[in-house]
Amino acid sequence: MTILLERIYVDGEVSEEIKQETITSMKDIWKKYEGWQLVNLDDEQIVFQKMVQDISPLSKANGYFGLTKDGTLSIFEGKPGKSSRVIQSFFQLDIKKLESHQQERLKKGIRVISKDRYKEVIEAYRPFAVTQ
Repeated sequence: MTILLERIYVDGEVSEEIKQETITSMKDIWKKYEGWQLVNLDDEQIVFQKMVQDISPLSKANGYFGLTKDGTLSIFEGKPGKSSRVIQSFFQLDIKKLESHQQERLKKGIRVISKDRYKEVIEAYRPFAVTQ
Protein backbone atom coordinates (compact mmCIF):
# COMPACT_ATOMS: atom_id res chain seq x y z
CA MET A 1 0.00 0.00 0.00
CA THR A 2 1.15 3.56 -0.70
CA ILE A 3 1.48 5.92 2.27
CA LEU A 4 1.59 9.63 1.43
CA LEU A 5 2.87 11.91 4.18
CA GLU A 6 2.13 15.62 3.70
CA ARG A 7 3.89 18.18 5.88
CA ILE A 8 2.37 21.67 5.86
CA TYR A 9 4.75 24.38 7.04
CA VAL A 10 4.05 27.80 8.57
CA ASP A 11 5.19 29.49 5.34
CA GLY A 12 2.58 27.61 3.29
CA GLU A 13 4.93 25.13 1.66
CA VAL A 14 3.82 21.50 1.52
CA SER A 15 6.26 18.62 1.30
CA GLU A 16 5.24 15.12 0.34
CA GLU A 17 6.92 11.86 1.19
CA ILE A 18 5.75 8.64 -0.47
CA LYS A 19 6.33 5.29 1.18
CA GLN A 20 5.41 1.75 0.16
CA GLU A 21 4.34 -0.36 3.11
CA THR A 22 3.01 -3.85 3.62
CA ILE A 23 -0.03 -3.49 5.82
CA THR A 24 -0.59 -6.34 8.23
CA SER A 25 -3.07 -4.47 10.41
CA MET A 26 -4.56 -0.98 10.47
CA LYS A 27 -3.82 -0.87 14.19
CA ASP A 28 -0.09 -0.99 13.37
CA ILE A 29 -0.48 1.84 10.85
CA TRP A 30 -2.34 4.07 13.34
CA LYS A 31 0.38 3.43 15.90
CA LYS A 32 3.22 4.03 13.43
CA TYR A 33 1.71 7.34 12.24
CA GLU A 34 0.47 8.56 15.59
CA GLY A 35 0.47 12.37 15.56
CA TRP A 36 -0.48 12.46 11.87
CA GLN A 37 -4.01 13.32 10.73
CA LEU A 38 -5.72 10.93 8.34
CA VAL A 39 -6.84 12.84 5.24
CA ASN A 40 -7.77 10.08 2.82
CA LEU A 41 -8.00 6.30 2.85
CA ASP A 42 -8.87 4.05 -0.06
CA ASP A 43 -7.87 0.62 -1.38
CA GLU A 44 -4.57 1.85 -2.84
CA GLN A 45 -3.39 4.74 -0.68
CA ILE A 46 -3.46 6.29 2.79
CA VAL A 47 -2.82 10.03 3.05
CA PHE A 48 -1.66 11.55 6.34
CA GLN A 49 -1.06 15.23 7.06
CA LYS A 50 0.90 17.05 9.74
CA MET A 51 1.14 20.76 10.50
CA VAL A 52 4.78 21.63 11.15
CA GLN A 53 5.30 24.66 13.38
CA ASP A 54 8.39 25.79 11.49
CA ILE A 55 9.28 27.23 8.11
CA SER A 56 9.95 24.80 5.29
CA PRO A 57 13.41 23.47 4.45
CA LEU A 58 13.07 25.32 1.11
CA SER A 59 12.59 28.68 2.85
CA LYS A 60 15.45 28.00 5.25
CA ALA A 61 17.79 27.04 2.42
CA ASN A 62 16.90 29.65 -0.19
CA GLY A 63 14.05 31.91 0.98
CA TYR A 64 14.19 35.70 0.75
CA PHE A 65 11.62 38.34 1.64
CA GLY A 66 11.12 40.90 -1.09
CA LEU A 67 8.48 42.78 -3.04
CA THR A 68 6.55 41.73 -6.12
CA LYS A 69 5.97 44.28 -8.91
CA ASP A 70 2.71 45.40 -7.28
CA GLY A 71 4.44 45.95 -3.91
CA THR A 72 3.28 42.78 -2.15
CA LEU A 73 5.56 41.52 0.61
CA SER A 74 6.47 37.99 -0.47
CA ILE A 75 8.97 35.21 0.07
CA PHE A 76 10.91 34.26 -3.04
CA GLU A 77 12.88 31.15 -3.85
CA GLY A 78 16.21 32.89 -4.21
CA LYS A 79 16.83 36.61 -4.21
CA PRO A 80 13.88 38.71 -5.45
CA GLY A 81 13.98 39.22 -9.19
CA LYS A 82 12.36 38.41 -12.50
CA SER A 83 13.38 34.75 -12.44
CA SER A 84 12.55 34.12 -8.76
CA ARG A 85 9.48 32.07 -7.90
CA VAL A 86 7.16 33.44 -5.21
CA ILE A 87 6.76 30.88 -2.42
CA GLN A 88 4.31 32.87 -0.29
CA SER A 89 2.66 36.31 -0.43
CA PHE A 90 1.44 38.37 2.51
CA PHE A 91 0.09 41.89 2.00
CA GLN A 92 0.61 44.87 -0.24
CA LEU A 93 2.83 47.60 1.18
CA ASP A 94 2.46 51.36 0.86
CA ILE A 95 5.95 51.83 -0.55
CA LYS A 96 5.82 55.62 0.00
CA LYS A 97 5.67 55.06 3.76
CA LEU A 98 8.85 52.96 3.78
CA GLU A 99 12.18 54.62 4.50
CA SER A 100 14.69 54.30 1.66
CA HIS A 101 16.86 51.78 3.57
CA GLN A 102 13.77 49.58 4.12
CA GLN A 103 13.00 49.69 0.39
CA GLU A 104 16.61 48.79 -0.40
CA ARG A 105 16.60 45.84 1.99
CA LEU A 106 13.50 44.45 0.29
CA LYS A 107 14.95 45.00 -3.20
CA LYS A 108 18.11 43.08 -2.25
CA GLY A 109 16.12 40.47 -0.33
CA ILE A 110 15.97 39.69 3.37
CA ARG A 111 17.09 36.15 4.09
CA VAL A 112 14.60 33.84 5.81
CA ILE A 113 16.79 31.88 8.19
CA SER A 114 14.41 30.85 10.95
CA LYS A 115 10.80 30.86 12.08
CA ASP A 116 11.61 33.76 14.42
CA ARG A 117 13.11 35.82 11.59
CA TYR A 118 10.08 34.96 9.43
CA LYS A 119 7.68 36.33 12.06
CA GLU A 120 9.93 39.30 12.83
CA VAL A 121 10.03 40.54 9.23
CA ILE A 122 6.27 40.15 8.72
CA GLU A 123 5.54 42.09 11.91
CA ALA A 124 8.09 44.79 11.04
CA TYR A 125 6.37 45.50 7.71
CA ARG A 126 2.74 44.99 8.83
CA PRO A 127 2.34 48.70 9.85
CA PHE A 128 3.06 49.62 6.21
CA ALA A 129 0.31 47.39 4.77
CA VAL A 130 -2.20 48.99 2.45
CA THR A 131 -5.56 48.90 4.19
CA GLN A 132 -8.73 48.64 2.15
